[in-house]
Amino acid sequence: MLIKSIIFRVILSFFLMSSAVFSMAGTVEQVPASTTYQIGPGDLLNISVWKEDGMQLEVLVRPDGEITFPLAGEIKAGGLTTRQLSDALVKKLKRYIPHPSVTVSVLQSVSNKIYVIGKVNRPGEFIATGYMDVLQALTMAGGLTPYTESDEIKIIRRTKTGTKMKLFDYDEVISGERLDMNIILKAGDTVVVP
Repeated sequence: MLIKSIIFRVILSFFLMSSAVFSMAGTVEQVPASTTYQIGPGDLLNISVWKEDGMQLEVLVRPDGEITFPLAGEIKAGGLTTRQLSDALVKKLKRYIPHPSVTVSVLQSVSNKIYVIGKVNRPGEFIATGYMDVLQALTMAGGLTPYTESDEIKIIRRTKTGTKMKLFDYDEVISGERLDMNIILKAGDTVVVP
């Protein structure tokens, strides 16, 4: 029985890795970053003001979540979407520029990291380039090892009100019984595989 269980997990891990590679090839529709992606420390932004020479800059978001931009000075970027940051810059710049049109785009995203630790084949930190659920994170980590306690996987998330934990039962999710457990991970989440 143990050998069948190990073989089943190896085959399932291979299937999940194959499906992740297939979905990364562009077959899964991604929500545009400008509508939901929250800027975070370490992200590289391209900010440009239309018809203003010298106001197209690449800006790195500092560890405190703030950026510096000409005429706007210090401005909070961390936790905002590109649209929200654009609106905040417009408010600051309209004192100096009539009707400013500001475009903000994310050139490089490094703040959207999730972590997978424990009994997986490649534990570590991973950058989620779009919506990433728990199964996809486990796939990026190379799948579960044969001796994993797959019904006791935990997702640890820090929130403003404290640290929260959710349970994840791998076997129930892959059998289709508890798909609600396969939550979308947020930046900073840690998946612990015992």
